[in-house]
Amino acid sequence: MDGHTVGVVGGGILGLAVARELTRRFADIRVVVLEKEDRIAAHQTGHNSGVVHAGIYYRPGSLKAELCARGRALMREFCREHDLPYDECGKLVIAVDREEMGRFDALERTATANGVPGLRRIGPDEIKDVEPHARGIAALHSPRTAITDYPAVARQLARDVESAGGVVRLSTAVTDVHRAGRGSRIQLATGAGVEHVDHLVVCAGLHADRLGRRADGQEDPRIVPFRGEYLRVADAKRDLVRGMVYPVPDPRYPFLGVHFTRRVDGSLEIGPNAVLALDREGYDVRPGLRLADAAATLAHPGFWRMARTHWRTGARELRGSLSKRAYLRAARRYVPDIGPADVVRAGAGVRAQAVARDGSLVDDFVVVSRDGVTSVRNAPSPAATSSLAIAEHVVGAMGRMS
Repeated sequence: MDGHTVGVVGGGILGLAVARELTRRFADIRVVVLEKEDRIAAHQTGHNSGVVHAGIYYRPGSLKAELCARGRALMREFCREHDLPYDECGKLVIAVDREEMGRFDALERTATANGVPGLRRIGPDEIKDVEPHARGIAALHSPRTAITDYPAVARQLARDVESAGGVVRLSTAVTDVHRAGRGSRIQLATGAGVEHVDHLVVCAGLHADRLGRRADGQEDPRIVPFRGEYLRVADAKRDLVRGMVYPVPDPRYPFLGVHFTRRVDGSLEIGPNAVLALDREGYDVRPGLRLADAAATLAHPGFWRMARTHWRTGARELRGSLSKRAYLRAARRYVPDIGPADVVRAGAGVRAQAVARDGSLVDDFVVVSRDGVTSVRNAPSPAATSSLAIAEHVVGAMGRMS
């Protein structure tokens, strides 16, 4: 790849991590990051919970399991090298009744197989030692689960790219991708003109399907956006949770359930839920509607197949979105002393969830490489945790193409 120009579409944490890895691995290439917004980390990177996951949930042997473990170690090292926040405040995954114990036991086996550092199973008394205001009959304690500031990480990645001679272009939306023929240079249409590159990496997040389809011609999977809404706990109650308190997740879904998460600024949040989003970039407290995004979701056959299977869960999540009391009903099973009067709505994130044509929710990371184009087609949580390791994986695949 020496002497080539590599274009990276997307100025979130993943695109910037890939660009940085390219500058580190190849001395004689030109790297250009193209970001449509006027700032980096404007979308998923800037609207997530800041958790650095330890690998509890992911199917052993999957890309998620492998890259989360590697990514957590790299993120810890990166934050310490650059004096960025990194707080191993720990996590409890709590079972509150006997009906959950089958899922709890299975989760423990998964976490153990993934080598989650320091993991231990504890009972009610030890739950109180770790989180005095939490309740449950059993918990998995992950002391190395951490929190960080991912937008700050992204800004440092951008500085690293630029200091190595790369370019980060803001307010440069890629609107189309053309190629005259196999092996020819790739032409990117942008609002600022045409950019020619020899290799292209698409890390477009919420628009991964749209740009990926233009770049590699593949229709599947499609992105169905899910809005994750947060509540912020009042200062008077925020110290009732020291670290993180999570429920035992339902393995049928790639969502972890409403949970308590401490932020690096000391605040405490509850969330996110998972409600169908009608705007791929709708981060306001009130849900938005973008007709093109809603139409794309409704036109996807996989969405309707998914909806028929999971409509009851969707209805329950919608009730929580409309009512703080309903939202907190699940959360108070774990920390009952925080009620509706103790929280305010605190904005939202939007998860780019890939859904296959058959209606299945794509769980693992999906990276497609072909003929000079690498598209990251599915990179939900723990993508931020795994970003530096995903970058190694992506750049490795590109090296095999060259």
